[in-house]
Parts: sequence; C-alpha cells; structure tokens
Amino acid sequence: MNGILYGTLAGVALAFAALAFGFWGFLLVALFGGIGALIGASVTGRLDLRAALDAARGRRVG
Repeated sequence: MNGILYGTLAGVALAFAALAFGFWGFLLVALFGGIGALIGASVTGRLDLRAALDAARGRRVG
C-alpha cells in the first residue's frame, strides 16, 4: 500500500470520527493517531527520538 492510500484511509477514519463524536472527538482521534504514528516510527527505527529532541533543544545534530 502506498502513501496516497494510507492518507485516504486516515482521512476517511477522521471524517467518521468527526461525524460520530463531534469536533472534540475528531481532535482526540487525530491526536492519538499522531502519537501512535510517532511511536510506530520510533519502534521501527524510522525516527530517532534522541536526535529529534536534540534538534528541538537547539543542539547540533550529526
């Protein structure tokens, strides 16, 4: 599955959340989806959290 399909499925899921739970439910689903994506990227090695935190603090990365 490619990125376009994943984006479409995520949009459909968020639309259903907005219809079923209203605006705040939509935001909650989007927030937990983002947190899940960060955790998944960290576990699979696609995101180095230590380097990201160092960059956010203004430290030189690399």
